[in-house]
Amino acid sequence: MPRPRRCRKVGLKPNIDYFKPAGRRITELEEVILTVSEFESIRLKDLMDLDQGIAAKKMGISQSTFHRSIVSARKKLADAIINGKAIKIKGGKFKLVDMPLRTFECIVCKTNWEVPFGTGRPSNCPKCKSKNIYRK
Repeated sequence: MPRPRRCRKVGLKPNIDYFKPAGRRITELEEVILTVSEFESIRLKDLMDLDQGIAAKKMGISQSTFHRSIVSARKKLADAIINGKAIKIKGGKFKLVDMPLRTFECIVCKTNWEVPFGTGRPSNCPKCKSKNIYRK
């Protein structure tokens, strides 16, 4: 009997969980299922550009398990893009965890604010809309 799967830690649940090629009906498409943990692997490694060891620690899994997850996710994404399939993000054993926040400061009005990792760099200050901001 195989060992039970360890619960993966996920810092960001996808807001959008379905992608399809433009100009084709959903009923005409095959789907590729991407698990939430595979989605998290792509986010940590490819979007946030983290080292595999650090990303694996954030997810609470071994580096070799993380590697298998990222390889599987990339293969599924390539299949969907090349063969015109829809991508559905669902399933897998995971739990949402609070990810650390990044702090930014506006040079103009000295406003400080925080944004979670993985959400992209803010383009301007939320208070005065200045683009002169930096990460603290």
